[in-house]
Amino acid sequence: MALKYSTKVIEHFTQPQNVGEIPDADAMATEGSPACGDMITYTLKINPETKVVEDVRFRSFGCASNIATASMTTLLAKGKTINEIKKLKHRDITQALDGLPAVKMHCSVLAIDALKSAVHKWEIDHGMIEDKIYKLDYDGVLESLKNCLNPRTGISIVENRLINKLEVEPEAGSVFIELKLCEMDEMYVEAIEEEIREKVQAIPGVKIVLVQFKACEHSG
Repeated sequence: MALKYSTKVIEHFTQPQNVGEIPDADAMATEGSPACGDMITYTLKINPETKVVEDVRFRSFGCASNIATASMTTLLAKGKTINEIKKLKHRDITQALDGLPAVKMHCSVLAIDALKSAVHKWEIDHGMIEDKIYKLDYDGVLESLKNCLNPRTGISIVENRLINKLEVEPEAGSVFIELKLCEMDEMYVEAIEEEIREKVQAIPGVKIVLVQFKACEHSG
C-alpha cells in the first residue's frame, strides 16, 4: 500500500533545503546506518560567543521521509541557540511537516537525534561538558537506552517501561534485551530495534546485541 505524504513532506523531499556540507564546520555528526537504509550527516557553524547556530547543512542517505525530516530540521535549527536546539522534539519536526506516516515516524527521531549529537560534540570540544562513555554493565546499558524513543509516543522506552528483561555479560560482550510491545506498536519494531542496536553497540566492549520482542498481555 502506497504511503500518503503531506504536501510539505513532498516539497522537502523534491526540493530539500540546506543540502551539502560546510567545509569549515564547527561540529559534525552522523547518525543511522547505511545497512539499515537511513543515515544523516549534519555539519554546523556555531558562534562561540552567542552559541547560535548560524549555518547548518545535511547529507541524507535514505527514503523520502529521511530527506524531508533532515531538510525541515535544518530550517528549525538555523538561528537558534544550542540550548533551544536541545529542547527540540521529534514532534516539532513532524508538526512542521504536517505529519508523517506512522511507519516513518522514526525518521523524525533520527533527524533530531543527529542534530543534537552534533551540538553535543561541539559542547565537548569547547569544554562545556564531559564526554559521557557508558560502561558495559546493567546500569550503563540501561542509561544508554534512555535515548531510545518509541516512535508512536515519542517517549523513551525506559521511561515507558517497555523493557521486560535486560541481561548483560561484560566478559562475553553480550547484551540481551526483551521489550514488551502492544499491538499498536508492532509497526515500529524494526525502527525500535535499529535504534537500540545503534545505542548499545556504541558502548565499548559490546560484541553481541540480541533484541527480542514480547507481546503485551491483555487482561481478560
